[in-house]
Amino acid sequence: MSDLHSPSRLLAILAAGATALLSACSPPADAPTPESQEAQMDAPDLLARARSIEAPTVEQRPQEIIQHGETRVDEYAWLRDDNWQQVMREPEVLAPDIRTMLEAENAYVGEVMSPLRGLQSRIYDEMRGRIKEDDSSPPERDGPFFYYVRYREGGQYPVYVRRPADENGEITGEEQIILDGDAEAEGFEYFDLGAVSQSPDHRYLAYAVDTAGSEFYTLRIRDMQTGEDVASLTEEGYGSLVWANDSETIYWVWRDENNRPRRVYRQAFSSDDAELIYEESDPGYFLGVGKTEGDTWIALTSGDHMTSEWRVFNANDPAAEAILVSEREPGIEYSLTEAGGALYVRTNQDGAVDFKIMTAPLDDPRRENWEDLIDHRPGVLVNGLIGFENWMVRMERSNALPRIIVRNLADNAEHEISFDEEAYALGLQGSAEYATDVMRFSYESPSTPEETFDYNIAARERTLIKRQEIPSGHDASDYVVRRLMAPARDGVEVPVTLLYHADTPVDGSAPVLLYGYGSYGITIPASFSVSRLSLVDRGMIYAIVHMRGGQAMGYNWYLDGKLNNKHNTFNDFVDGGRFLVNEGYTSEGQLVAMGGSAGGLLVGAAMNQDPNLFAGVIAAVPFVDVVNTISDPTLPLTPPEWNEWGNPIEDADAYRYMMSYSPYDNVTEQAYPHLFATAGLTDPRVTYWEPAKWVARLRDRRTDDGLTLFRTNMGAGHGGASGRFDALEERAEEWAFALMSVGLADIEAAETRSAD
Repeated sequence: MSDLHSPSRLLAILAAGATALLSACSPPADAPTPESQEAQMDAPDLLARARSIEAPTVEQRPQEIIQHGETRVDEYAWLRDDNWQQVMREPEVLAPDIRTMLEAENAYVGEVMSPLRGLQSRIYDEMRGRIKEDDSSPPERDGPFFYYVRYREGGQYPVYVRRPADENGEITGEEQIILDGDAEAEGFEYFDLGAVSQSPDHRYLAYAVDTAGSEFYTLRIRDMQTGEDVASLTEEGYGSLVWANDSETIYWVWRDENNRPRRVYRQAFSSDDAELIYEESDPGYFLGVGKTEGDTWIALTSGDHMTSEWRVFNANDPAAEAILVSEREPGIEYSLTEAGGALYVRTNQDGAVDFKIMTAPLDDPRRENWEDLIDHRPGVLVNGLIGFENWMVRMERSNALPRIIVRNLADNAEHEISFDEEAYALGLQGSAEYATDVMRFSYESPSTPEETFDYNIAARERTLIKRQEIPSGHDASDYVVRRLMAPARDGVEVPVTLLYHADTPVDGSAPVLLYGYGSYGITIPASFSVSRLSLVDRGMIYAIVHMRGGQAMGYNWYLDGKLNNKHNTFNDFVDGGRFLVNEGYTSEGQLVAMGGSAGGLLVGAAMNQDPNLFAGVIAAVPFVDVVNTISDPTLPLTPPEWNEWGNPIEDADAYRYMMSYSPYDNVTEQAYPHLFATAGLTDPRVTYWEPAKWVARLRDRRTDDGLTLFRTNMGAGHGGASGRFDALEERAEEWAFALMSVGLADIEAAETRSAD
């Protein structure tokens, strides 16, 4: 098992009457239709009309909070439902006054955006037209079957299928549908599949389903011969599970009432008795289960953002006792990968900041048996490993670009799989089979649709087995991809990836969508996206800032953007935008910042710091009420987050540092860019009240007449709409807002009117 490759049999590898407290204007009965409104608009009337609409006013109920001897006032604390745990599972129990507020905000967004419905519809049609609706993943052999995932024409959800393999390893026989996502989702507003995993004997299918967006998963077992479900293990699952080798025993993770993965159970699915094999006492540690590549060990992992601890169970013994691989030690991370009759350990122990590789005996992986294999190389980050019977493959990142290194376990000779573009992304899928010389990987870039290859390791030959098809047509040569290095204010150079149309002038006139994330060590890849083309084809430049807080330039890049270095993340983003202005790609006030979740914190802090840089900001499920959230240990993610942000409950310095950047606490009386924020009512990661409070305070304090829009998906969680086409509807609305913010929507409206 490795960071990049889930257990070999996981199919998932193949494939997010109340008291009126508000006032909001409703359109008059004789209002024109959206289409006719858009046709009548002259630039720049869209923003002017939007500004004229009265926004909701959220009631203030001031509440004093005293922390470390300092007092702050939260006028909107009442938007946090006291019964939030139940709301996550049963949205209908939301307090009526809060529901009224959220629905009024949704109505306001609907009215403001109504003249753009025609544009949104065109963008949606464009994005959908670039998706092959009846697409399928390349078949992946696992023993007697080839497994793959496909979609129907018009289908919203994946269909999991298999076909037999003949004695020569070729696909034969009829296709068997083993899980029909469209059928399973029928009747639900929200539907998400977690783990989908076939048993080692290929008789049963274990799968996890969430129908609320709360990330509480129901775990079920299906007999693939009959198509009937034969067991339901829990309705409080974490979404991860793994089979023991007996095809009867399941290891699964349970969530507690605060939405934290807290216990691991072992259960024969034919029995109602689940055996508790581990309970985590530290609320800052999250649990997971998996399996090593050669099916020797079941792995139970526990960890936070800095520390890991593994227990392994003999996968052939349903009653096996746990072996503690290495007791948790603050700041020490490790993971195990099975390859060639041994275990390979990726770890940062002994000061290996960018990680090194050690070995351990397969039958006794305890830490005292580890031996060095590949030394730490500063600046070369070892992202993860995949193991085979004769090979060990690792993914590395150096100079903000990924690479794949293959090691022959017979003689330890290594070779690299090389790529040519200026910026690109790789996906390392490995293989569902252990005793093979063929592994699978994917390649893409901002201009190049995803290409999937089978790579014969022994022959060093790659075979293209699938290229992402764009039905409406796509020519990569129509686009320019650049990788620039932007100087931050402290002299550090920050990578910035650009995508723009070859016809877009680079003279300062083009607007820019500036995207970033910058937390938890997550690196945003330079990948391909069908949705981005709808902006780029209209003359926008799409830019990704790979700021500190991610790991684009190594693990130190992450350390330099967390805890008391967090301001570096926000400074890098702003400085990246200013660099594009100075280099003549765009101009001040022509950028739209975009980020989601912790990326919402990023753009919220950036707009407080440099509001004049941006025309608009899109903050998707934004983590913006930082101090209040990280001071509330009952919330699902708070204890695990203390290693990322600091603990403001116990540490006064951490509290004051977080207060210096928390977007909600730093809203001031100044002019701000236009804002479009989103939330999911059942989101356990960033609760709905964070953006709700932020928007209310921002609208009250801003000194200009800019837009402050807030939409809550009342039937979804952190990832928004679950259907693949429903998700496009949400993205089309965000793109319409971005285009309106920089005036391109006005131009398109005027051109539409002229054409008519």
